[in-house]
Amino acid sequence: MATLLAFPILGILLVLQSAILSQIPLLQGTTDLVLLAVVAWSLQRRVRTAWQWGIIGGLLVGFVSAVPFVVYVVGYLLAVGFSLLLRQRIWQVPLLAMFIATFFGTLVIHLATLVALRVSGTVLPLGDSINLIILPSILLNLLLALPFFTLFSDLAKFLYPEELEM
Repeated sequence: MATLLAFPILGILLVLQSAILSQIPLLQGTTDLVLLAVVAWSLQRRVRTAWQWGIIGGLLVGFVSAVPFVVYVVGYLLAVGFSLLLRQRIWQVPLLAMFIATFFGTLVIHLATLVALRVSGTVLPLGDSINLIILPSILLNLLLALPFFTLFSDLAKFLYPEELEM
């Protein structure tokens, strides 16, 4: 059930991300709602479908992006893996884990995109890419991390109710 919900939820977030929020950049950086959703979902204690959400999110974003889809699939899977590692290590403070995983995921995806563009022949200055795209994107994603964590925490509680012990 939770895996099937990934398609409409991530699809709607992708449409919002590509149609609306891409028109409201901070410098040249934009938010990555799908990444935020995948990271927030991965950090929920009861969730067992984090890897599936990472694959689905990576394929969806890779499909609509001009960057090779492998960049997003690998980037989102790295973000999921890092989130799961943080969930095991920093289980007392999940909100801190959300901020750390969001920072890491955004950085990995943008650096992988920069490498993919360089390999394909598009050379972007590293300093300008960091200052104008990567850092503003990290800031925007960190600003939206708390609301996404709250929303996906509620969704996880709805889909995976705690069993009452008698």
